[in-house]
Amino acid sequence: MKGITFFVFIFYCFTILGQLNPPIRVLFIIDASNSMNSAWGNQTRIQAAREVLNQELEVLRNVPNVEVALRIYGHQTPFNNLEQDCNDTKLEVPFGNNNLEQIKLKIKSVEAKGATPIARSLEAAANDFPDTLARNVIILITDGLESCDNDPCIIAKKLKTKGVKVTPFVIGLGMDMSYLDQFSCIGTYSDAEDKESFRNVFKNILNTVLDKTTVQVNLNNIEGKALETNVTMFFYESGTANLKYTFVHTLNRYGFPDTLYLDPSISYDLIVNTMPAITKTGIKLKEHVHNTLVIPAAQGVIKLTSPKSNFNPMFEMRVIRKGEPQPLNVQTYNENAKYLIGSYNVEVFTIPRLYKSIEVTQSSVTTVSIDAPGELTYTFKKPLIAQLFLQDNRGFWGEVYTFSDTKTAGKLLLQPGTYKMVYRNKEMKSSGYTNEKIITISSNKTQILNIN
Repeated sequence: MKGITFFVFIFYCFTILGQLNPPIRVLFIIDASNSMNSAWGNQTRIQAAREVLNQELEVLRNVPNVEVALRIYGHQTPFNNLEQDCNDTKLEVPFGNNNLEQIKLKIKSVEAKGATPIARSLEAAANDFPDTLARNVIILITDGLESCDNDPCIIAKKLKTKGVKVTPFVIGLGMDMSYLDQFSCIGTYSDAEDKESFRNVFKNILNTVLDKTTVQVNLNNIEGKALETNVTMFFYESGTANLKYTFVHTLNRYGFPDTLYLDPSISYDLIVNTMPAITKTGIKLKEHVHNTLVIPAAQGVIKLTSPKSNFNPMFEMRVIRKGEPQPLNVQTYNENAKYLIGSYNVEVFTIPRLYKSIEVTQSSVTTVSIDAPGELTYTFKKPLIAQLFLQDNRGFWGEVYTFSDTKTAGKLLLQPGTYKMVYRNKEMKSSGYTNEKIITISSNKTQILNIN
């Protein structure tokens, strides 16, 4: 039974006697087997393939030095559990300069019916190209594995023995990892979870075929290795607020920065949205080659934590880069957040506020640890004018909290220590009614305060 995997293969066939600017011939092979009628989101696979291909093939219209052709399999003989038509593969539109509309019309009308003769389609495709003088490319779109008796791996080996270099890109939908071994003889793959993922990868394949300008952004750690990732990148037209491209930086399955396709006709300002952000201005790309942008972006992690608390505190912490006036981030208790390596000041929104200086180092977690708080539960018979003070190491009393003059009950989480509460009954109009009370707070314990 065929799997639910959606694959796209691209094969570059280069001749040894290639020209400096050889013509490009692109043969599309489309799976129209019965399984393409299966649901994929709110469409069937064949419907999604028709939509994406008819929209994205427009990039090939009137491109000089490019010819396209179309082969389809599984579209002539309906599927039968007793017998498969493994010869159901046909070159529907031969190579030509002005046949894109013919190809699109054929794709729009194709119905998914039969078997999946991948190997026989690849073998037949070798004869679809008029000669070996061009840069010949095969793009095969299929939703499953070979269902006939031939082995695509054997066909790939045969092509190699004829001097044809085969390098596919594979895109899988709902990839069953066990299937990958069956295609490792052909090449690499990428995952596509939905139609839009397929569209993006298909566009990248066409960009590769057409020798579009490529870019990778190396976010280097302190050792100069491109291992930092998972941050948003903005490419602005240089010197303007015109945002041209937005990407989430990604390392591919081989651990390398992903390849991007950018218009080389303009220069760019790049903002990498680390904390703090990194800006690189005036970037000029070289056309039709692979450009590498190297950005020092060594990062580590800051985490606010404390010993286990009975009161489930959700304290927040403000993080400020040392020497900078504005805070970078407000971070939540027990949350990990990444920052560029360097020196930082933090302010923890406990009562009282805590201030610390920390150092963020490469790939390590810098922990800002605070004592587990205690709880003050208070009840006032009447509203009070009241403030809470804590003595500093010089002996001075500093205000840490002002009670509401309308509330008569509540709870506070306080850091362990000895506090002084200074208060007066709100109704009393003389300072002579000022009172004081010493309150001792311990971690994970509740102190009850009643003022009559």
